[in-house]
Amino acid sequence: MTVQAQPDTSGHVLVDVRNHVGHLTLNRPAGLNALTLDMVRSLRSHLDAWADDANVQAVVLRGEGPKGFCAGGDIRSLHDSFKAGDTLHETFFVEEYDLDLLIHRYRKPVLVLMDGFTLGGGMGLAQGADLRVVTERSRLGMPEVGIGYFPDVGGSYFLSRIPGELGTYLGVSGAHIQAADALYCGLADWYLASEQLAALDQGLDQLHFGEYPLKDLQGLLAKLGTQVLDDAPLARLRPVIDHYFALPDMPSIVEQLRAVAIGDSHAWALATADQLETRSPLAMAVTLEMLRRGRHLSLEDCFAMELHLDRQWFQHGDIVEGVRALIVDKDKQPRWNPPTLAGLSRKRVEQFFEGL
Repeated sequence: MTVQAQPDTSGHVLVDVRNHVGHLTLNRPAGLNALTLDMVRSLRSHLDAWADDANVQAVVLRGEGPKGFCAGGDIRSLHDSFKAGDTLHETFFVEEYDLDLLIHRYRKPVLVLMDGFTLGGGMGLAQGADLRVVTERSRLGMPEVGIGYFPDVGGSYFLSRIPGELGTYLGVSGAHIQAADALYCGLADWYLASEQLAALDQGLDQLHFGEYPLKDLQGLLAKLGTQVLDDAPLARLRPVIDHYFALPDMPSIVEQLRAVAIGDSHAWALATADQLETRSPLAMAVTLEMLRRGRHLSLEDCFAMELHLDRQWFQHGDIVEGVRALIVDKDKQPRWNPPTLAGLSRKRVEQFFEGL
C-alpha cells in the first residue's frame, strides 16, 4: 500500500526528492521556522509516504534561511488557543510528539542540519535523527523554563542521557550552547562549516547509494566535516556542573551556586544563580523532577510523561503568564506563581506527576 503525502497548502514545508533523498525544508524563515500544526502534519505525511517508497533511501531535514533550523513550536498560537477556550494547544502536542517519536524510530536514515537556532521543538525534530549536523552558526537549547514551561519534545529522554549533570543544567537553566558543546554533550554528531553546506548538497545529489545508505551518508560527511571540536566550554565546567546540579532540589542548587566557590568558576556560578532566579520556579522544579524520572524511562514513556504534564500545564503551570510577559505584552516582567523557589512546596511539584 502506498501512502500518499498530503500537500502542504501553506507552503511552510518545502518538499523535494532528488537522487533518492527526500528533502524537507521548514519554510517560515521570518518566524525562525517555528512549527505550526500544519507543518507538523505535512512533515508527518511525507515521512509516512517515504517510509515504504523504494525510491527514497534517506531523508534530509533543514530550515530555510541562515538564521535557524527551527526555533520551536509556534507558542503564541497555543497561548491564544488556550485563552480562547479552543483545543489547538492539546492537539498540537499530541501530534508534535508523535512526529518526534516517528523520527526517532524511522527505518531510513535521517540527516538534520541544525544550522542557526535549534531550540525547543527544533531540538525535538533533530534529536531523533541519525546524523545531526551543526555549524559555526548553530545555537542549540531547551529554553522553555524562561517562558514558564518545561523542556518537552523528548527532552526528558535526551537531556537526561547527556553525561553527568550537563543535561540537568541545560534543562533547568535554558542555556544555549554552540557547536563544540553540542558535540561534547552528544547532542550533535558532525560539525560542518556553513560554507560547506553547498558541497554537502552537491554530494547528496551525486551520492551512489549501496546496501547501507547510513554508511554512504557518513562517508560523505567525513569528507566535509569533523566529529570533534576542541575547547568545548562545558568540558571545562563539567566537574562544577556535576557537583551543583546533582544536589537534591532547586533551592539547594541556587544556594550552593552562590555560597560555594569551586576553583575559578565562581563568577560563572554567580551568573548562573542570577539566571536561574529569572526563570519560573515551578517550571525549574518540575523540570528537575522530570529529568530525574526520565533517566529511568523508555523513550515512549518519556513522551507519555511530558504529555501528562502538558495536559495540566496551561491550567496550572506558568506558561500563560510567561508567554504574556515575553511574547504578547513584551514587558519582560513575568509574575511567576509562586514568585520564588522559597514559596514553592514539594507537594505542588509532585501533584503534576500524580496518575502517571
